[in-house]
Amino acid sequence: MVDRTHRQLTDEDIQKIASTYHAWRGEKEAGDYADVPGFCKSATLEEIRKHGYVLTPGRYVGAAPQEDDGEPFEEKMQRLVAQLCEQQAEAARLDAAIARNLKELGYGG
Repeated sequence: MVDRTHRQLTDEDIQKIASTYHAWRGEKEAGDYADVPGFCKSATLEEIRKHGYVLTPGRYVGAAPQEDDGEPFEEKMQRLVAQLCEQQAEAARLDAAIARNLKELGYGG
């Protein structure tokens, strides 16, 4: 990923997309087409009509299955909330230090 919303396609990515397209078109040498959650879906006109002709890919493709990391949800949430609280406390400490420094420089209120 170049950033949160932009992905740099590799030659392998481009080949995968092209192969999938050719399979979807029914070209014999491309093999059989299959919908892949999170990657491709051959939506019918009825499905598109049902979504009000909105062509946002996520409505049709869905999300790729996520690997289970083995950590129970409740434990993960407790750990993540604790981590967030620590980060918020650190942010408050840093904000106060910045405000003190600005005040010493004559720019604080």
